[in-house]
Amino acid sequence: MTLMNRILTAVTLIVLASLAEAQSFETKARAAYVYDMTTGVTLLEKQADVPLPPASMSKLMTIYMTFEAIANGRLTVNDELSVSQHAMDYTGSSMFLRAGERVRVEDLIRGVIILSGNDASAVLAENLSPDGTEAGFARMMTERARQLGMSHSTFQNSNGWPAIGHEMSVRDLGILATHIIQDYPSFYPIFAEQEFEFDGRVPANSQNRNPILSLGLGADGLKTGHTTEAGYGLVGSAKQGDRRIVFVITGLASAEERAEEGERILNWAFRQFTQKKVASAGTLIAQADVWQGDAETVGLTVAEDVNLLLPIMLQDNVPARVEFQSPVTAPITAGQQLGELVIDLTDLPTVRIPLVADADVAQGGFGTRIKTAATVLLSKIADKDSQE
Repeated sequence: MTLMNRILTAVTLIVLASLAEAQSFETKARAAYVYDMTTGVTLLEKQADVPLPPASMSKLMTIYMTFEAIANGRLTVNDELSVSQHAMDYTGSSMFLRAGERVRVEDLIRGVIILSGNDASAVLAENLSPDGTEAGFARMMTERARQLGMSHSTFQNSNGWPAIGHEMSVRDLGILATHIIQDYPSFYPIFAEQEFEFDGRVPANSQNRNPILSLGLGADGLKTGHTTEAGYGLVGSAKQGDRRIVFVITGLASAEERAEEGERILNWAFRQFTQKKVASAGTLIAQADVWQGDAETVGLTVAEDVNLLLPIMLQDNVPARVEFQSPVTAPITAGQQLGELVIDLTDLPTVRIPLVADADVAQGGFGTRIKTAATVLLSKIADKDSQE
């Protein structure tokens, strides 16, 4: 007989039905990542950590670092930056800048976000680089990405122009999008703007290319990308009620396929999952035996309301388990973590919720210690008899 045991107690909070059905989602994308920002739950991963050419989606890193420079005072939105000949050497998506002119930072930001201007991105990069070159800024991008937890991103330029070794994973792009939304809420609404005509230069190309903005699904960002090597991609985000979804798809065959997949993902993420309170703060989950205390048991409870993201296909109950070492040695302080409530959701991450003591339990007096010693002695005798 062991006095200290690992206790696994089955408790019933809510029981999920048809999880496989709720979770099944097949995408045509070469790689995909879907993340519920509100609950921190990853809903879908496909080739999520494979470094791939990101095309113009990597401009999000240039934009993040521009926002960062404004926040720390290195730039203002009204600063006018000089346009170099190097920025003019890029073809493809353009803000139609002219070498030698000076352009406000705020216009360059919109030129990158809405028009996907390769030239605008290069101008920001050169003016923020420690050595005045885009290559120097790309090295800064890579270093900053590592600091943000983006371990599968390496940059060779500021705009996603095809280059050997210029790669990002879709998870990294999701991490970056989440940082933009959380860190710079005052700038984020720019991503929802659907048109930007800079100085009357691009009337035929003034529309935001993000295909999900006009669907009525709460979409408000972030950035498309396309090259022959990368295929068609999209970093998207949408908010419905209290929930926000961030997703990344890449490697699609056409702009139409990209738009269809973006819409499908948002419908799936919002309609197949719901946020639900499964336990309120103070709810008694289990009782733990107490060792050498002035009470024989202590209640285990959750300190805060427990809200989980769950598949919408629900019945009334879900299996969960309580894990703790038993008995718990006194003294015990109310609020002290003594165990965990563990909820396993098929195809979703296991949720582990701290369980805390619901009351103080003081160490017992002389009589309690005598009783405990007698219990130990009897336990040892019983073990010896069983072995004989």
